[in-house]
Amino acid sequence: MKAVAFIPIKLNSQRLPHKNILPIAGHPLCWHLCNTLNQVRGLDSVYVYCSDPAVKQYIPEETRFLQRPEWLDGNLVKGFDIYRSFIQAVDADVYVLAHTTSPFIKVSSCQTALDHVLSGEYDSAFSAERIQTFAWYQGKPINYDLNDVPRTQDMEPIWVETSAFFMFKKEIFTVHNRRIGFHPYIQEVSGIEAVDIDEKKDYDLACMLAEAERIGQ
Repeated sequence: MKAVAFIPIKLNSQRLPHKNILPIAGHPLCWHLCNTLNQVRGLDSVYVYCSDPAVKQYIPEETRFLQRPEWLDGNLVKGFDIYRSFIQAVDADVYVLAHTTSPFIKVSSCQTALDHVLSGEYDSAFSAERIQTFAWYQGKPINYDLNDVPRTQDMEPIWVETSAFFMFKKEIFTVHNRRIGFHPYIQEVSGIEAVDIDEKKDYDLACMLAEAERIGQ
């Protein structure tokens, strides 16, 4: 099976200006995920999908650059339009969609998830954080009975998707228009691996965690 990873990047981030190239742990933010994916066995190529060739100065040399149409940088453009454009340009059996906003995802987590998809046992995989506590949605508890409150350790966990990666066989997207299939493998991540950077407060926290964990030192 041919497996390729692609990382959509735009240099005109709205909520946090220049987010993808902000420094963290000694490198631009976008460098970290590229570096991680380059170490995953079974990936034929790792692409950065960006409209601006200037991004090449911020990523590892072994990472491929594919220029995307500028209209995909629009603030109202949906992610699925970007994914569809890449898949039409680069053929593969399995795609790994990854996001720079999760700079601390580990090689081992990516490797385990990809191995499960390539084995044929699962049609997709995604990173998620395990939450095992009392949760509500639309005014009602969703994982416990108010008349029979369990111990937290006995509760059914809730899995919250993180933005680190989504892995899927080609037909899951091209036929079903999904990035998570019908039999997905859930790769559990926690702690620093689950960090997602969208706003300045997230970036500031990530910088503090990187320093505390001595990442890049």
